[in-house]
Amino acid sequence: MRYKITLSYNGAAFCGWQRQSSDPSVQQTLEESLGTLLRTPVEVTGAGRTDTGVNATGYVAHFDSEAVVDPGALVCKLNAILPSSICVHNIAEAAPDFHARFDASRREYTYFLHRGKDPFLSGNSYLCAYPVLDFEAMNKAAALLLGTHDFSCFEKTGADNKTSICTIFEAHWDQYTPAVCCGAEGQYWKFTVAADRFLRNMVRAIVGTLIEVGRGKRTPESILELLDSRERSKAGESVPGFALYLSKIEY
Repeated sequence: MRYKITLSYNGAAFCGWQRQSSDPSVQQTLEESLGTLLRTPVEVTGAGRTDTGVNATGYVAHFDSEAVVDPGALVCKLNAILPSSICVHNIAEAAPDFHARFDASRREYTYFLHRGKDPFLSGNSYLCAYPVLDFEAMNKAAALLLGTHDFSCFEKTGADNKTSICTIFEAHWDQYTPAVCCGAEGQYWKFTVAADRFLRNMVRAIVGTLIEVGRGKRTPESILELLDSRERSKAGESVPGFALYLSKIEY
């Protein structure tokens, strides 16, 4: 029987979703916990990689098990033995051919940024305190990312993807108000980007480049030239991963 599992995780303690030979990963931690409870090795397939330190609030994976599984009870038992950085929300029976990665049609990431020091957001949002940051210009640049393009300029050097072509459906900056904060209104921003697929380091590189637009170091229109160049060295620096969240996956 195939099962679909939905979970959230704080990526600070992990090298990302995917199992690595040395550093701890979310995949490894989840597989070991499931194996302990089901008393048999379990292989979990996720919706995709996330970079080191990156978080997820709506991650989807699947696993197969011949053991009798009570989904509700398994959720409770998993949450009891998993570290506090991982929370399983739901486990449900899935179609035999359901695939968490290949069946996904849309993935959404959110990047959080604040403009002034805030102790309540340390480690969860990026403090970007440049004197000038033009979000109107940043949104003009973000709009030019929409559609199908080769995003090699935002891809981590040395990546092994068969193609760097992705389709971005949505990309924009918006103000928001954190549940707990100590800063002034207007200091808190989030970048939302949704696409059919993402390349390694892509969102962090996009955000870093858009920040350069906001600082006046490049024009919004320069994004088109950057895409045409397909050169990572011409894009902005990647922003920290701790403020990035894989927030939604659609099938």
